[in-house]
Amino acid sequence: MITSTSNAQVKQIIALQSKRSERRRQRQFVIEGVNLVNDALTEGVPIAQVYYTEDFSQSSEGYGLLEEVGRAGASLIPVNPAVMRAMSDTETPQGILAVLPATFSSIPSSPNFVLVVDGISNPGNLGTLMRSAAAARVPLLIATPGTVDLLNPKVLRGAMGAHFRLPFHELAWDEVTALLVDHTIYLADSNAGEPYYAVDWCSSCALIVSEEAHGPSQEAKQTAHQIVTIPMPGSMESLNVAMAGTVLLFEMVRQRTAR
Repeated sequence: MITSTSNAQVKQIIALQSKRSERRRQRQFVIEGVNLVNDALTEGVPIAQVYYTEDFSQSSEGYGLLEEVGRAGASLIPVNPAVMRAMSDTETPQGILAVLPATFSSIPSSPNFVLVVDGISNPGNLGTLMRSAAAARVPLLIATPGTVDLLNPKVLRGAMGAHFRLPFHELAWDEVTALLVDHTIYLADSNAGEPYYAVDWCSSCALIVSEEAHGPSQEAKQTAHQIVTIPMPGSMESLNVAMAGTVLLFEMVRQRTAR
């Protein structure tokens, strides 16, 4: 059992939790809690190591889960509660966290819809948007420069397992343009544009969404073919990007399901 926060493995986990550069360098990231570990197992995602507390291992849920991840090939490493608190990114750790290889999805050859994330910096918003995208079965999510790390711990928690079901990648804007050369590219804007329900979401297309605080970037404006908006008869200026993105994604689903 690991009992010291000075342990090299503990320091590695803390670095993975806190630094994007370390996640890139080590090609690993950390998930926490029963639900995310179960989701990774269900989707067949490889798990390198699992750290757990004695209390967790003695619970009925913990005992079964640890047996399952062990059978899947993960190394099982017990730690004391103080070490778990040091490694965790949450205020109340559940007693289990896991280290996974950080591999981005391969880009589908002809995705008929792509969600492009334009510089979203709020990890909670990005995680919620990824959850909605997974629910809408979006074929590909692309994060552009300036976007919070897709493997940030808060993004992972907000996405609630979407990372294991949603193909995602990071691309520069010129790569986005090349990928979407045969797509109609819509840009969501709160100030102007065609009502979102009046455009055709059934052809090959892409949607760019931006954070409400600063609106679309110049690159997003230059890349888009058409601006779409969500009419708001109430006296609110905008919706946050996760809520607005969800509305737009499920209009795409509605149109495609109706055909």
